[in-house]
Amino acid sequence: MKRSLWFLALSPVLALLFSPSVATADDGATILSQGTVCKQAGHYIGWPTITRTRDGELLVVFSGDRDAHICPWGKTQIVRSHDDGKTWSEPETINNSPLDDRDAGIIQTKSGALLVSWFTSTAFMYPEKLKWQNLPPELLTSWQRHIEKISPETIVADHGNWTRRSVNDGKTWEKPVKTIGSAPHGPIQLQDGRLLYVGLSTHEKVLKLGVEESRDDGRSWQYLAEIPVAEEDQRDPDWRVRMQDEPHVVELPDGKLVAMIRAEPKDHSQTYLRQTESTDGGKTWTTTHKTPIYGYPPHLLMLKNGWLLVVYGVRREPFGEHACISKDGGKTWDVEHEITLRTAPNSDLGYPSSVQLADGSIYTVYYQIDQTGEKTSLLSTHWRLKE
Repeated sequence: MKRSLWFLALSPVLALLFSPSVATADDGATILSQGTVCKQAGHYIGWPTITRTRDGELLVVFSGDRDAHICPWGKTQIVRSHDDGKTWSEPETINNSPLDDRDAGIIQTKSGALLVSWFTSTAFMYPEKLKWQNLPPELLTSWQRHIEKISPETIVADHGNWTRRSVNDGKTWEKPVKTIGSAPHGPIQLQDGRLLYVGLSTHEKVLKLGVEESRDDGRSWQYLAEIPVAEEDQRDPDWRVRMQDEPHVVELPDGKLVAMIRAEPKDHSQTYLRQTESTDGGKTWTTTHKTPIYGYPPHLLMLKNGWLLVVYGVRREPFGEHACISKDGGKTWDVEHEITLRTAPNSDLGYPSSVQLADGSIYTVYYQIDQTGEKTSLLSTHWRLKE
């Protein structure tokens, strides 16, 4: 009996010492813990974004209660942590339209308001977009019953890109506001108070990398600029559809803006993040250029020590969640010391985002399969850079 108690007491220490998730010295980081943010039994969930409020609460929004990667049931949901990610609340639903609510982002603005972004999809209505999922016929039959109830008027009203505010910590939410563009992790707030949203946009009936701004704390949005795409990428005949999207932007202390963008050319060996910069508050941007970072999509974070962090998923073997550091504001990236935050069993993963905690450590959330036989969950890595 005493031996059993001794082993149980020691087993967490042994697990930490021998766990493959503990970072090696050449990673440039120490993994403090791996965790589960949200798991919904029998359901597929994904595409999370995390923010840390001025009161120290962690909030994660995501698309939950799903059957699959593409399905009709996606809802915008939120979970909360008051202990730096050690424990999490049960999900609360923010949006549940008749369409598929996907890819939620969240920030807290300087006013204290919470701003959530997402987009709605009708992809589940088109069989040709579902074949790769190999779904059982009875599931598709239940979807078809739902599809038959969706009127053309509903599609017109609910389809698009959206933001939504709460001024009471998410107890209630204001009416959704339509945006031109969308990106998985949503807008940011600049030092001058404006909200800036870099996304894949349809402006004047043309699909482009667009920039929007809000000068009223997210109550309305105005189109600001288009980001020029490198000529070499425009040679891909499908570049406007599949080449560059899902961007995220960060503001450096000197006011310079750095945006990174998912790129997925036909040659998947060239799936490197693209980057663009602005020095005039987002009015003009440099032409997108290829970085040495393989993976997508990006989430950028300015760290307290002045380094720039990007996290992203890698959907080639070995699959996993990764991070890279720039010590010169995005001019160069230290890919030789790329950090593996967590490995994954397959390519259905990613969309990581990060916050820096009060003690300087970093908390990153993402989605992937946790245990064999399960659908995807929201998982986390709590880690610290070796400076």
